[in-house]
Amino acid sequence: MDTDQNEQKQQVPVPSLPPQQEPAVERILMLGYGNLDRQDDGVAWHILRQVAERLNTQLPETPEEYLYELSPSITVGFALHLIPEHTEWLSRYERVLFLDAHTGSVPQDVSFTLLKPQFEPSPFTHHLTPATCLALCETLYQKSPQGALLSVRGFNFNFSQSLSPSARLLLEPAVEQVLKWLG
Repeated sequence: MDTDQNEQKQQVPVPSLPPQQEPAVERILMLGYGNLDRQDDGVAWHILRQVAERLNTQLPETPEEYLYELSPSITVGFALHLIPEHTEWLSRYERVLFLDAHTGSVPQDVSFTLLKPQFEPSPFTHHLTPATCLALCETLYQKSPQGALLSVRGFNFNFSQSLSPSARLLLEPAVEQVLKWLG
């Protein structure tokens, strides 16, 4: 037998190992809402911009799109108010953080609340509460992401895109709360 045939006989195919499965990436949506032209009502966008910076990403000064991907697992959204169509967005994620301003009816300046899907009356007829969005998502898509609401006290709601000095002081604690929630 010549050496080429000898080498061929000695080569035994090695069985391939099963492919390593990557751990499932938890998809997260941070959905801010408010009116950027009404001063502190737009605080959610300011928080999202600072969170993006802390995650080494940039968001534009004002939102030009509805959704921005900060990473393969984290998406940011911004809208004027919550509407039924947002439930389709929610159905794509495992966790959702809603961000909004509040007017002082909530005792804490920066309030963090875990949410359960439930239909709630809204003080306005043109939008939904975060809990109602989760309930609609559950009803329409048979999926309900874990939800939480971060609301920040608004002090001035004049016609301006700049936050009031008092609301600006709450940005850092709000950003820290978001980063803590992200894990």
